[in-house]
Amino acid sequence: MTPAAYVHLDLQAVRHNLAQVKRYTPDNKIMAVIKANAYGHGMLRIAAALEAADGFAVARVDEGVRLRAAGIRQPITVLQGFVCAEELQLLIQNQLDTVIHTAQQIAILQQQNQQPAGSLSVWLKMDTGMNRLGFKGNDFKAVYQQLLNCPLVKQPVNLITHFANADDLLDDKTRRQIELFNTAIEGFPGQRSIANSAGVIGWPNVISDWVRPGLMLYGCSPFAGKTGSDFGLQPVMSLRSRLIAVKDVAAGESVGYSGLWKCPQPTRLGVISIGYGDGYHRHTRSGAPVLVNNRRAPLVGRVSMDMITVDLNSQPEARPGDSVTLWGDQLPVEEIARHADTIPYTLLCGITQRVQIVEQSGN
Repeated sequence: MTPAAYVHLDLQAVRHNLAQVKRYTPDNKIMAVIKANAYGHGMLRIAAALEAADGFAVARVDEGVRLRAAGIRQPITVLQGFVCAEELQLLIQNQLDTVIHTAQQIAILQQQNQQPAGSLSVWLKMDTGMNRLGFKGNDFKAVYQQLLNCPLVKQPVNLITHFANADDLLDDKTRRQIELFNTAIEGFPGQRSIANSAGVIGWPNVISDWVRPGLMLYGCSPFAGKTGSDFGLQPVMSLRSRLIAVKDVAAGESVGYSGLWKCPQPTRLGVISIGYGDGYHRHTRSGAPVLVNNRRAPLVGRVSMDMITVDLNSQPEARPGDSVTLWGDQLPVEEIARHADTIPYTLLCGITQRVQIVEQSGN
């Protein structure tokens, strides 16, 4: 029996997207970003599908520990690093790489006297303008020297920064960040990493040793007004459901909570088993497309917890049980995000636990 609402995952598509990253960056190592449960796709299944990746990046220590427990052997970098000695011990025990971005982390490192020398591989983060994590100016250079003198740290120290506005190709801030980073680390040994998905596609001249693609691995564009297909990417996630009712509503009648949408004419109305309780964004506006039997129909009325309604006047043959796609194949999630005044990340990460997962592995 087909679930009422479910996510279809095409794991061959994520492998295709990894190959596309490699086409953009043929001479670089790929650190696939699978934080936040692989952007809602399932961290363990995506890591297994991306066995050709050179390494992985997660946000938190517990994510890295889960990957190691699942048998993932590639290098794993914890982007938020550690905040206490207990987390540092987990990093070392599980051979996880860490980002160093605060003086508190240095103090914790210097207190460790029991670990073998060179037990911890680190990425020192420079704040080049994001103003979130990392060190600036002289602080960056001072911390670099401290890490050189720390027995626990494996040498050489690797170097990393993060773009703030790389998705805007007209914003000069990205170029300034690149120049600041390259100037500060000139002559330093160690691996470099700077490019996210937007950097991989939009700033090819600044790519360094490791790239860190995230969104593009899942088939989405990092640029407003574009979709993943514009860059040869394939959607990995399709959110699907079914019609559960079809009814005729008279002209002038209102539909849904608050009566925000009124039928401008006699309307054949379809009710779909999906809502914000499943992760379909509550603020998606009337007019947003859904696919009913692979044909577009506009959303009408307010999204509720378990249901949405669509105008089926163009599909008089539609019946309860017919298939519905909310985003995915033939309906880019980027388009739905625009109708919800949000970004694709929010929709992909927002799928709730009651939505079943159906996998297609491919070859």
